Amino acid sequence: MSHQTDLLIVGAGPAGLFATYYAGFRGLSVTVVDSLPELGGQISALYPEKAILDVAGFPEVSGRALVANLVEQAASASPTYFLERTAVTLANRDETVVVGLDDGTTIEAKAVILTAGIGKFTPRALPAGDGWEGRGLTFFVPSFTEYADKDVVIVGGGDSAFDWAFHLRDIARSVTLVHRRDAFRAHQATVDAVLASDVEVITKAQVTRLVGETSVRSVEITTNDGEVLTRPADAVIAALGFIADLGAMQQWGLDLDKRHIVVDTAMRTNLPRVFAAGDITEYPGKVRLIAVGFGEAATAVNNAAVTIDPAAHVFPGHSSEGS
Repeated sequence: MSHQTDLLIVGAGPAGLFATYYAGFRGLSVTVVDSLPELGGQISALYPEKAILDVAGFPEVSGRALVANLVEQAASASPTYFLERTAVTLANRDETVVVGLDDGTTIEAKAVILTAGIGKFTPRALPAGDGWEGRGLTFFVPSFTEYADKDVVIVGGGDSAFDWAFHLRDIARSVTLVHRRDAFRAHQATVDAVLASDVEVITKAQVTRLVGETSVRSVEITTNDGEVLTRPADAVIAALGFIADLGAMQQWGLDLDKRHIVVDTAMRTNLPRVFAAGDITEYPGKVRLIAVGFGEAATAVNNAAVTIDPAAHVFPGHSSEGS
């Protein structure tokens, strides 16, 4: 299958969705590819219920609501989506960038914007959890309601672990958080809120065994002193972080700084007609915030528009100016 488009966006997270809207605003046809089955990138996969506090214009917005608004905004561009597909090859051909997907689809684009966030991410395994995934062990919390009146054990000491513990404290029957150290990587305000709640926090310990028949019913927790504790558990959430991988993009000849793509002030990469925006980019002074990604997406689209049509202007005017 072959597909042609003005602009191809690789990555359907916040930056990619805003770039999609802006491409439509510039009058470009736009196609979006993402390896996940749903739009929203890391937000949809990792923290859809989390309250996001640093997006301009929203004193507080849940990840799910932010993504829903971005999808609605992007719909004005009438984009073509290729979900659960991974971009595996990229080559320049005359004034076209040809991108091959893992299902054999070929997309010919006049320009490409890479908004792939941290790339493809795989959750770090819980050593005691082998064979328990789908039987009570999970790595994400797409919805809090499914944990209503359940005993939940969360493993980890980062932002996701504490965010989930905080939000589940009034929904689940009980919440126990287990961390191997007594220091945490999570934001201090969230740590303080969890410690002040009725969430049981067990430190200097690890979950060493999941117990149950068809599904988990309890866990064994071994402290650094060798004491073995047992806690009820209808669900175990392993929030141990993720392994990020740029995958095939590393073979495309991009100028990389570790796991990030180096761009200039126009969001251009070192490859012709290939731009990047959002968390995947690197340049002096880079700040990885959703709000920053929005600005980079608009910058990338406007400069891509001139690459596609040299007679166009980088700045098209404000969307509020009317026609």
